[in-house]
Amino acid sequence: MENKGLDNEFEKAVAIVNNYVKPLPADFLLRLYAYYKIANKNFENPGSKKPLINAFKANALFQAKNIDENEAKEKYIALVKEHLLEP
Repeated sequence: MENKGLDNEFEKAVAIVNNYVKPLPADFLLRLYAYYKIANKNFENPGSKKPLINAFKANALFQAKNIDENEAKEKYIALVKEHLLEP
């Protein structure tokens, strides 16, 4: 997938997640979080005031550490398509 097309599809997937109103499983959200952070080259420490949440976020990032930005975008898009879009 070319970068511009991938970027557009990623932005649409992010908008879908941001506008989604039903509860989502924590493990799903953590995977989205990790892929989003990698896709945006944002490697700052998680900023939650709760240490346990930071630990889960850091773990999610650690598990996804060996992928590049484009792969992170592709995985994010695939998760959104698989779990949030109607068939």
